[in-house]
Amino acid sequence: MGGCVALVVAAGRGQRFGGEIPKQYRSLGGQSIIRRTLDVFLDHPGVDGVRVVIHPDDAPLYAEATKGQDVLEPSFGGATRQDSVRLGLESLTAMGPDLVLVHDAARPLVDPEIISRVLKALESSPAAIAALPVSDTLKSTTRELVTGTVDREGLWRAQTPQGFRYREILEAHRSLAGASLTDDAAVAEQAGLSVGIVMGSEENLKVTTEDDLRRAGHLFDRGDYRTGFGFDVHRFCTGDHVMLCGVSVPCDAGLEGHSDADVGLHALTDAILGAIGAGDIGSHFPPDDDRWRDAASEIFLGRAGDLVAARGGRIVNLDVTLICERPKIGPHRAAMVHQIAEILGLAPEVVNVKATTTERLGFTGRNEGIAAQAVASIRLPDIA
Repeated sequence: MGGCVALVVAAGRGQRFGGEIPKQYRSLGGQSIIRRTLDVFLDHPGVDGVRVVIHPDDAPLYAEATKGQDVLEPSFGGATRQDSVRLGLESLTAMGPDLVLVHDAARPLVDPEIISRVLKALESSPAAIAALPVSDTLKSTTRELVTGTVDREGLWRAQTPQGFRYREILEAHRSLAGASLTDDAAVAEQAGLSVGIVMGSEENLKVTTEDDLRRAGHLFDRGDYRTGFGFDVHRFCTGDHVMLCGVSVPCDAGLEGHSDADVGLHALTDAILGAIGAGDIGSHFPPDDDRWRDAASEIFLGRAGDLVAARGGRIVNLDVTLICERPKIGPHRAAMVHQIAEILGLAPEVVNVKATTTERLGFTGRNEGIAAQAVASIRLPDIA
């Protein structure tokens, strides 16, 4: 294979964090921490593949968190972080990458430029890490008493990603298995490898406590917020079901349209496109183009979500209202929320589906069709 593989370490149990699930599967801005971490590496042009090292008990959580992401099959970790990284490196032997980046799953705010700096440093060194110089005065203590001041000159705080030439770090881990070293750079140092250093970022924090998660949330929420609106209508035709928000709902009629006539997903697609100033559904999927005849509307919604991601943005909230006399929406609402969230890789709690009638007024009141209106809130990176 050659190239570069990112090895994302997610096998920890997060005892310091607490809670019912490991911290890497907690939500950050509507998506799991681990998913946001993986997105950065999956989108980086210098990374050819991403493998995650997980705890065996977390396989269902991992499968749900990474649904739709183009990641390699996960490998299972060991009793310590060092064991987990070594096992992850061993799992790459058949692929034989030239370089490997080791990164903590709980660092979701890693900057792509940090990744680029680490990769650049590997051109002249067998190992390289991202780090920050220590700026605070350091004190040594015994219990609650200060015993001295530590010279901070030349001291750095190590972060991840840490990059290595694959064969050399694999051999280093094999030779030092069980040494209980605190990071992979320490393994490289003990094995006699020179380790380069590049500038990290204060925002590249590791989520270890609830306070860290709140801080990450504040950092993540900075940016330019946009709102888009969508509206769509389809008339009834002969049929026995309608597609609404990605769900096939039994009905004594169908909906007429060039695609599957999913009025809910069409309105949502237009709302998202409107929020990022990307035209409308017709400009991306022309109704006179036979490629989209009878197409599933989840294709349209997924494309809108991809455009948001390509601009470095995220979907904050979606709200869609279905306007009809029939069919009854209530029994299918939860399935609709789940389907929309799955298409876009969102947490269900940021998606809302509701329904109303027009009190027998207008074309929906006369049972001639179904309308939908939607609102999308999007956060784009701060352009200032």
